[in-house]
Amino acid sequence: MPELPEVEVSRLGISPHLVGQTISSVVVRQPKLRWPIPDELKLAEGYTIKAVHRRAKYLLIDIGIAQIVLHLGMSGKLRVVPATLEPIKHDHLDIVLSSGKCLRFNDARRFGACLWQPQGEVLPQLQNLGPEPLTEAFTAQHLYTLSRGRKTPVKSFIMDNDVVVGVGNIYANEALFMANIDPRRAAGRISFQRYQKLTKEIKDVLASAIQQGGTTLKDFIQSDGSPGYFRQHLRVYGRAGKACEQCEGTINSVVIGQRNTFFCPRCQR
Repeated sequence: MPELPEVEVSRLGISPHLVGQTISSVVVRQPKLRWPIPDELKLAEGYTIKAVHRRAKYLLIDIGIAQIVLHLGMSGKLRVVPATLEPIKHDHLDIVLSSGKCLRFNDARRFGACLWQPQGEVLPQLQNLGPEPLTEAFTAQHLYTLSRGRKTPVKSFIMDNDVVVGVGNIYANEALFMANIDPRRAAGRISFQRYQKLTKEIKDVLASAIQQGGTTLKDFIQSDGSPGYFRQHLRVYGRAGKACEQCEGTINSVVIGQRNTFFCPRCQR
């Protein structure tokens, strides 16, 4: 599943092709995605795209009267292609632009979504979300306060979208390693000072991934449209049984919250 950096790079990739363009038409080939595509989507025709925002892993295409909300789900891809290009299998939706191009949404598993959020309203899917991790609203004090009395593993805690959005499995593993925190420890037993370190590492690992993903922007006007996981140096994720780069001990693997978790038992306490 694409994580926050991949979705942010998707936003950066499609924005230059969408902002300032008028939506000529909306073509829905498969109305049944994770949720049914709303009929109101047709109301977007004739309106100009003002901006493309991101909230958690949702992309919000702002047309003034509303926002078209997209989620890539497990396998979704966005491509900017000529509107005349023959669709391929799983091309479920086109947002056709006045430029002659279209934003095409392909989703083989149909776990993605296209929703309609009227101006001034907030969809249930976007309510009760925690702060964005790369903003000033995400602080050590925020984590420390919410964690008091929590027995849940700290890795599950930071992956909870009610706590902070977009810290997916790969980046949670990496940030906890860099902060020297055992992912199995109860969130409520982590000190404020250690949350200061963890907050910094979460911000750093996500920002680094977004920066590295910038080299994939050209893919959004070619055939693929999916940046995938960026080629970055992973210190613990997927390295079970290999030597820790810090202490040369062995990286262990356990399952926490049904997700594979990687850590160094020497470095992470």
